[in-house]
Amino acid sequence: MPYPETTDAFTVTDIKNWSTFKRQEVPLKKFEDHDVDIAVDACGVCASDVHTITGGWSPDIPLPLCVGHEIIGKVVKVGSKVKNLKVGDRAGVGAQVGADLNCGNCKANQENYCPNQIDTYGAKYDDGTVSQGGYSSHVRAHEYFTFKIPDGLETEIAAPMLCAGLTTYSPLKRLGAGPGKKVAIVGLGGLGHFGVLWSVAMGAETYVISHSESKKGDALKMGAKDFICTNKDGWADDWKFTFDFIINTADATHKFNLADYFSTLKVNGHFHMVGFPDEPLKELNVMSFAPNGCYMGASHLGNRQEMEEMLELAAKQNIKSWVQTIDISEEGCKEAVERVHKGDNVRYRFTLTGYDKVFGKRA
Repeated sequence: MPYPETTDAFTVTDIKNWSTFKRQEVPLKKFEDHDVDIAVDACGVCASDVHTITGGWSPDIPLPLCVGHEIIGKVVKVGSKVKNLKVGDRAGVGAQVGADLNCGNCKANQENYCPNQIDTYGAKYDDGTVSQGGYSSHVRAHEYFTFKIPDGLETEIAAPMLCAGLTTYSPLKRLGAGPGKKVAIVGLGGLGHFGVLWSVAMGAETYVISHSESKKGDALKMGAKDFICTNKDGWADDWKFTFDFIINTADATHKFNLADYFSTLKVNGHFHMVGFPDEPLKELNVMSFAPNGCYMGASHLGNRQEMEEMLELAAKQNIKSWVQTIDISEEGCKEAVERVHKGDNVRYRFTLTGYDKVFGKRA
């Protein structure tokens, strides 16, 4: 059966052949009163998609699986209790499509930490249906996790903000980025370039830390004050006690000498991770934290309020993701995930587009 029972999706069917996509119909969960259906027009390609389909984070994934959680399209159906969206609106969905909305975390606006959260793809509903992502014709999500996109943001530019953008905006906001703060972003990739854009827009003095000089020009164009290269011994010596906090977007943290990075933090500064490597971190000596009393942590996505703030900030300040577009197809999906996996000249996010050419105009 076609939509509304299913979505026409580009799926992975075998993690051993993780970049081979098969187009097929996959089931959508039962439509309920708070649900919103979106006919997808664009979907960002996230490193999370690659970590998932390669089995890097876990070999236990439900197959067939359609990934993609940076989704924008047109609302084509709303449930009877949906209040904030209507058919015809341009709306987006990030990496979360559900939560219980009743637990203590949800009631404290921490729904991104709900113990019963539902990921946009690969999560099992109570009826056994698996959530499917945005490399597809349609997605279905709870209204609380569906966001109207401001008119000033282009679809292909805004799509990557819905995961990568929010994942970096949330810790910057919560850690207090703003005037008078010095913030360092580790890694200038899909996540890192958003970290720089948001930190600069918030008014913080922003630096980029990277293993290679090749992206220095881009970092400065994004508004970074300086670029710090880690490929020389003693790189951290000139930066001791400098940063209020560091946002680490790299997924090669298991290769880092973390004590060097910690040393660049002010007293009680934070080293905060949003890039999650496949490999465990090196063993850490507790004494590595002692010279400046620093902290180390990580975060997951962001909440609804932060998503809305981020989108409004982007629209108000005309902040644009650095995006390359690829037409969706079996070949296009393959190219996108393989290049992200290899780090093959991605500047700095891929967005899959051209959905109408593949799926037709959808009501």
